Amino acid sequence: MKRSLVGIVTSDKASKTLRVEIERRFPHRKYGKIIRARTVCKVHDEDEVAAEGDLVEIVECRPRSKTKRWDFVRVVRAVDGVATVSESE
Repeated sequence: MKRSLVGIVTSDKASKTLRVEIERRFPHRKYGKIIRARTVCKVHDEDEVAAEGDLVEIVECRPRSKTKRWDFVRVVRAVDGVATVSESE
């Protein structure tokens, strides 16, 4: 079974490729303080649907390139667009 993760798109500048960060929190082994860590995944987005800031679901796939090991599945939550000139007047 393939792993499925949810993360935030931090870059969509490359063609058909997204940079997705998955944040996780866990207690320190000895001291118990909550530590924040992140995993960065390069994701293949064939139709270039996702944008920077979107929350997306990704799934494991065969290696597509040296760094790409994940496929885009869907946008869980899209980032709200910036107000246009007609809306602010």
